[in-house]
Amino acid sequence: MEKSRRQFIKQAALAGAGVMASKISWSAQSYDRIIGSNDRVRVGVVGFSDRHRSTHIPCFMNHYKELNFDVVAVSDIWNRRREEGAAVWKEKMNHDIITWRNNEEMYEKKLVDAVFISTADFQHALHAIEAVKAGCDAYVEKPFAETMDDNQAALKAIKATDRIVQIGSQRRSGANYQAADNFIKSGKFGPITMVELTWNVNQPGRWRRPSLVPLLKEEDTDWKRFLLNRPFESFDPRKYLEFRLFWPYSSGQPGQWMSHQIDTVHWFSGLQHPRSVVANGGIYMWKDGRKNWDTMTAVFDYGPEDDPTTGFQVTFSSRMHNGDEHPAEIYYSNGGELNLITNKVSPTGGLTKRFADEMKMQPNLLPEISLSEAEQVVASANTGGDALTSNHIRNWMECIRSRKQPHAPVEAGYSHSIHDQCRCAYRAESGF
Repeated sequence: MEKSRRQFIKQAALAGAGVMASKISWSAQSYDRIIGSNDRVRVGVVGFSDRHRSTHIPCFMNHYKELNFDVVAVSDIWNRRREEGAAVWKEKMNHDIITWRNNEEMYEKKLVDAVFISTADFQHALHAIEAVKAGCDAYVEKPFAETMDDNQAALKAIKATDRIVQIGSQRRSGANYQAADNFIKSGKFGPITMVELTWNVNQPGRWRRPSLVPLLKEEDTDWKRFLLNRPFESFDPRKYLEFRLFWPYSSGQPGQWMSHQIDTVHWFSGLQHPRSVVANGGIYMWKDGRKNWDTMTAVFDYGPEDDPTTGFQVTFSSRMHNGDEHPAEIYYSNGGELNLITNKVSPTGGLTKRFADEMKMQPNLLPEISLSEAEQVVASANTGGDALTSNHIRNWMECIRSRKQPHAPVEAGYSHSIHDQCRCAYRAESGF
């Protein structure tokens, strides 16, 4: 089993139905006249999801006028969400929105320059490939990919273009996280010795859609198109709407939560993947038919492949039956800790004079430093429906203008996806 996991990580590292006729019959030429500017960036929505509605929309609205962006189209295979998306965006943009039943037809009409992608977890990488091949820039929600085949294919496709792709790892646009990165890279923190990541909630309805599931009928969507490259199975509205609970449509906790937190490890350390991983978990509380664990712990070993004597350990633990959703990210060194709950560097746990003298060593204590006052502490911990995501979406929009690389380029998504699949590989070997 250990050999199999190591081989998996090594290989991962080396890899480096028709359009819905809108009630509005527009042509590309007539739309150009309406927006009145060839410089305006026309945005399409791929998947009118809860995430898009609650987070992308308000963040986009903060910046679209200043940066001259416009939302012009919604593509969703479920007619209910397609119509809801068009209505919501029509109210926001003060003009009609073109609706599409599939992405191919939307791209064929060449009415969009960029897209938001917030579909089911396993679809993100494949939809990103579609977007860049159509010549569009993309904001792609995490997790980036749920299999290494999809991960590698998307990385290759995106790197073969000059498209601006921002992965939805919004911590990279937070001033506190940027300050933490600078402090660690300056050498003042000392070598990282351990990182503790936790994400705990007590929400029976998390990722459930009990009121919506009965409303989804197979004839109102395109089940085969939903499945994409996953093995065929009969229509199941729960797997469509509650996909985060079911493999192979999502890895659950790793894809939703660990992907955010492990991304900071890659960013701060400069390492793209671990040397090894072990994991365990199970469904201990919510016996609701889900397949993805409600409790898990994963332990990662990081460091250079050619020097096993150096490195550090990362632990990620998550439970969905007890917790207040105040995720923790604490970095440790011999001199103290960098705590992204409090946004402070401190000498807590550092080598004091008493114990240093015993070994004829110098004490090693970090100073008390505040990382940043720019974001509230809650924004450093949760998924970022406010300042962090607003900054992140703005960064993507600015990079579409400047053609510079965004804060979270495709490589960030590729690396966090390796971790999701390390966990899934272990799960398969363990018989879970």
